[in-house]
Amino acid sequence: MTTPPRIALIHALKHSIAPIEAAFAKAWPEVRLMNLLDDSLSADLARNGALNGAMTERFLALGDYATATGANAILFTCSAFGPCIEAVARAHAPMPVLKPNQAMIERAVTMGKKIGLLSTFPPTLVSMPPEFPASVQIVPKLAEGALAALDRGERATHDRLIVEASRELSDCDVIALAQFSIAATAPLVAKATGRPVVTTPDSAVDELMRRLKA
Repeated sequence: MTTPPRIALIHALKHSIAPIEAAFAKAWPEVRLMNLLDDSLSADLARNGALNGAMTERFLALGDYATATGANAILFTCSAFGPCIEAVARAHAPMPVLKPNQAMIERAVTMGKKIGLLSTFPPTLVSMPPEFPASVQIVPKLAEGALAALDRGERATHDRLIVEASRELSDCDVIALAQFSIAATAPLVAKATGRPVVTTPDSAVDELMRRLKA
């Protein structure tokens, strides 16, 4: 019997851990997971306002650590750090190193030309739209105050603010939830907007299964 692959999950927000573990438990329960959390990454990015070389070096160090533990693949769950994750992918090719939103973007663009992008973390709405192909229109929307509510442990407020913000995207073809931490609100957003909703965790797990089982 072959040993299931080991996947390193690297997080910049503690709220990302539960949604991705839930997605793996549902779709690929036998896989071995390890979690690496550095919540100073998101705090430092929010304070600095931009990615820089020092941040890339921190990501490379996290990638090296994950690889040294025997990981067969790395999945980053923090959507505001695309260029840093690309540097890790180059350093560890051909091992699968996935950006959190990569698989979801590929799925979303098959579903329509006007894509609502909903986030609770402002830097994500700067870094993520350029990752979509130029052939689609991105409508970014920030659910203001939602992440702060989640940090206070007020999940009901968090979810309500996301649903309220999502209503402004109801003329889009599809709504993409930009973070792992908001994936659980997908059914609420779909009900409020009447639009199909794609999430990062489910898409990422499907992509890793496809790559590692090939």
